[in-house]
Amino acid sequence: MRPLRRLFLAVSLAVALAAAGCVSSQDIQGLQNQLSDIQKQMLQLQKQAGEAPSKQEVTNLQSSVGQQMQGLLKTEADMQVKLQDLSSQIEALQAKLEDTNFRLSTLSQQIATTNQELKGFRSQAAAVPAPDGSTTAPPPQPPAAGAGADPKTLYDSAYNDFLKGNYDLSMREFQEYLANFPNTDLSDNATYWIGEGYYRQKRFRQAIEQYDAVLSRFPRSDKTASALLKKGYAHLELGERSQGVVQLQHVVRQYPTSDEANLARGRLREMGVDVR
Repeated sequence: MRPLRRLFLAVSLAVALAAAGCVSSQDIQGLQNQLSDIQKQMLQLQKQAGEAPSKQEVTNLQSSVGQQMQGLLKTEADMQVKLQDLSSQIEALQAKLEDTNFRLSTLSQQIATTNQELKGFRSQAAAVPAPDGSTTAPPPQPPAAGAGADPKTLYDSAYNDFLKGNYDLSMREFQEYLANFPNTDLSDNATYWIGEGYYRQKRFRQAIEQYDAVLSRFPRSDKTASALLKKGYAHLELGERSQGVVQLQHVVRQYPTSDEANLARGRLREMGVDVR
């Protein structure tokens, strides 16, 4: 009866593979059909002459079960490889999607700022009194940037120059803004955009200094997550992998639901770093 016991063990293993969910529904159905056939063969053997089946019959049955098991194990291994490949592709696409979403969000904020500026210019134009003659008086010019300018005008001028790619001019204007208005609601943004200007010019060490200024001077700013993220990127650009990884991990842990955290996760995955 020992051969029969080994047969039962083989059948049990086949059932366990099906229960583990490692194969498709078609594979499971095929396995169930094979198990049904095996059970029928076993019943036929048990009914023969009230005695144990012959050694040759048991050997043949065991061989059949072994071949079926080998086929199922190969199918399982192939499907696991395919699932791993598919998972890697999905993660890569997810990282690209998250990066695109972040860029779209930034663009949306820029558009909103531009719309506000246009409304301001239209309001100024509407406030100009109508002249007595046929000519139209020019609208009042905004004050020149500097100590005499209001904070919003100076900030908007610097930000517009940044959007145009005039990074040197933009950074000087933001620095002037901070010199004259160091503690406004936009001081943290001005500091961050100076860092972004350095980053765009590939002056990563100076960019890191500005991101650190955001983190130390404005710990509750809405730019802290972005400053952490870009600080990590800057370290990576400088070849400082360990520092960059630490900064990206800080983003994931401190701001887990933010767009910046999604970008940090994607970059860490690309580097082969475990994301937890």
